[in-house]
Parts: sequence; structure tokens; C-alpha cells
Amino acid sequence: MGQKSLIYAFVSRGTVVLAEYTEFSGNFNTIAFQCLQKLPSSNNKFTYNCDSHTFNFLVDNGFTYCVVADETAGRQVPIAFLERVKDDFVSKYGASDKAGANAAANSLNKEFGPKLKEHMQYCIDHPEEISKLAKVQNQVSEVKGVMMENIEKVHTDALRAVIYGHCPRWCVGLWRYSCYC
Repeated sequence: MGQKSLIYAFVSRGTVVLAEYTEFSGNFNTIAFQCLQKLPSSNNKFTYNCDSHTFNFLVDNGFTYCVVADETAGRQVPIAFLERVKDDFVSKYGASDKAGANAAANSLNKEFGPKLKEHMQYCIDHPEEISKLAKVQNQVSEVKGVMMENIEKVHTDALRAVIYGHCPRWCVGLWRYSCYC
């Protein structure tokens, strides 16, 4: 791999590390594990900075995906890496009836460790593609947020109209209430 932008990665269920990968030596795995123990269990993304490294976490449905990166890697590449790893892991091990739900500590290293390496290498080799993808995903998230706000406003306005008896024809059928416009 050579380049030191993505340094260490793991997948855990709770605080049990199921698979990990690195080509480098250092105390980043110890620091990452300490961070893991302090993470909230809610689905979210977290980044901590320490000694010119970022410790990036993605918590989703009881599993935690982590990558330690050099600060120069920015935030987009590590987060894109975590999303790729999550999608791959969930497709293979994520459901409650699959291996990830009952796997012992480090028991998926042989199978999933090489996948972590593969995803690291892809993200290191294609940062421009990762940046473009992240930009599009952010734009989609923004549009989704605006659409949700607009839908909420329409529903609120229609509810007010029904309550105050000023219901326009377009809101007929939006609510279970009868509209007597």
C-alpha cells in the first residue's frame, strides 16, 4: 500500500472487534479501541483528532466501523471508506441470522481483513472519485432535507386549513377528515 493516508481499520459488534487490518505499527489500535469504548451506541458518525490522525467511526445497527487516517486525508475519504466497508460487511455478515451477530473477537480477520485492505487501497487510489461521490451524496442529502421540510409545511398548512375550516380543494384527501370547502 505504501501511502500512509488510511492507516488502520476495524469492524466491531459493540466493543468486540470482529476484524481489523493495518500495514503499520503504532499505538493507533489502542487509541481507537479506547475511543470505541466511549462511543454512544446511537447510529451516527464520529471523528476524533489525536497526534495528527483522525479516528473516524460509523455506528450503524449495533456494528461500529472505524478507520484511522492521517489528518491530510481530510474527512471525505475516511467517511467514504467507512460507508463502503459498512455496505460490504452488512451484505455478508450484518443480518441477525448471519455470522456477524455471533462472531467471536477477531474471528472474521481471515475473511474480512483482506476486504478492509481492498477498500483502503481503492479509497487511496481513487480520492478524486471518492470526493465526487461524497459531493453528490451531500447534495442528495440536502435536497432530501429540503423536500422533507416542504412536505412538512404542506401537511401543517393543510392541517391548519382543516382545523380552521379554510380548506382549499387541493387538500381534499390529504387527511382523514372531511373537507367542506
